[in-house]
Amino acid sequence: MVQAARAPCITDSGEEPDIPAALLRASCHLEVLIPALDEARRLPHTLIRTVRYLEVQPYSSSVVVIDNGSVDQTADLVSRTWSDRVPVRLTGCAQPGKGAAVRRGFLTSRARFVGYMDADLATPIETLDVVVPLLDRFQAVVGSRRIGGAALAKRQPVHRSVGGMVFRAMVHRVLPGFADTQCGFKFLAGDLARTVARQLQIDGFAFDVELLWAITEMGVPVKEIPVVWSDGEGSTLHALRDGARSVADLHRLARRRLA
Repeated sequence: MVQAARAPCITDSGEEPDIPAALLRASCHLEVLIPALDEARRLPHTLIRTVRYLEVQPYSSSVVVIDNGSVDQTADLVSRTWSDRVPVRLTGCAQPGKGAAVRRGFLTSRARFVGYMDADLATPIETLDVVVPLLDRFQAVVGSRRIGGAALAKRQPVHRSVGGMVFRAMVHRVLPGFADTQCGFKFLAGDLARTVARQLQIDGFAFDVELLWAITEMGVPVKEIPVVWSDGEGSTLHALRDGARSVADLHRLARRRLA
């Protein structure tokens, strides 16, 4: 069994410590991060599709699964996925939360471009056909399910859809100008990702809002692109627990914005 490398956690002051050189991954053109918590059921299909796609691309790439404290066979599945052209790596993050996992992935990357996507491949990996060329013109390219050209191949359950509407209304008060902050398909220039990651503090699902807010605060334009999106079964999002935490995180972000 391959053990995920455990990087040091965020400090109480909200600052990231220096990352040991041994935890930094080899450089490549594009690095795809997949934050994962107990994703042994959904991850195999995602890894196979992703690796097969990247193997035929003209640029160098790698796939990195950020194990966020899984107790199932997630780590073993990563170790069994192999490609002679696209390295598949496992790293770990002991700090719970998608935001903490993505931040860890950014800070341990040396890729020219780096981004993250959901473990259920809710957005087709072929969307990179659009993203990668745009990264030569924009430092941040993010998927959107709510702009012209987007399509919902499989919709969310009603309770999640309603909760999403409420959350979006709150987000627009904190971060206007974005049609969709929560699509889990976001790619950045590597230098931008590493710089902005050191400013981020939110560990939960409101992390995406904080990430976009921090990028815009730096004066960097963000390019939203339409995606085809399918709701996947088995999400680790807990409506009540994570919803309440996300609302609290938005209030914290609003106070920082006004400070």
